[in-house]
Amino acid sequence: MSRIDESRPFIPLKIAVLTVSDTRGLEDDKSGNTLAERLTGAGHVLADRAIVPDETETIRAKVSGWIADSGVDVVITTGGTGFTGRDVTPEALEPLFEKRMDGFSTIFHQISFQKIGVSTVQSRATAGVAGGTFIFALPGSPGACRDAWDGILQSQLDYRSVPCNFVEIAPRLDEHLKRKKG
Repeated sequence: MSRIDESRPFIPLKIAVLTVSDTRGLEDDKSGNTLAERLTGAGHVLADRAIVPDETETIRAKVSGWIADSGVDVVITTGGTGFTGRDVTPEALEPLFEKRMDGFSTIFHQISFQKIGVSTVQSRATAGVAGGTFIFALPGSPGACRDAWDGILQSQLDYRSVPCNFVEIAPRLDEHLKRKKG
């Protein structure tokens, strides 16, 4: 089990939140609000927040911009991970991944199963790394966002979490891009 090592410093990350929805605005974006409140409550910085429609190229363009932005360490999306015709977030994001984080989906589904049972199979939550940026695609419900943050992201995005966490490996995420060919 992971635990917090109080002798280590907290390192705030810059996290961007993207809500994928054809119907939501900032005033009624419960899932985006849940993520923004939790990440800032944990001490991180809300680097940016946006809402885009369920359109592959629009989602990909927004996230690509954040990947290229040195002011963003982590991207969390909410929405568009189901099976309906408009749910295209995994299709938009997975081609950007240099490395997939299969364990994220596995653990997310274990947590979700405890809350909603076999209905968890209706989510295609996914995660990966691109350009030195962690990317997490969550379902569009506030409950799923709470479960992912509370059960996975809060500890993995905290440098004090031991035995290991994402923060300590972040400086090495793009080392393959810096290697000399020869």
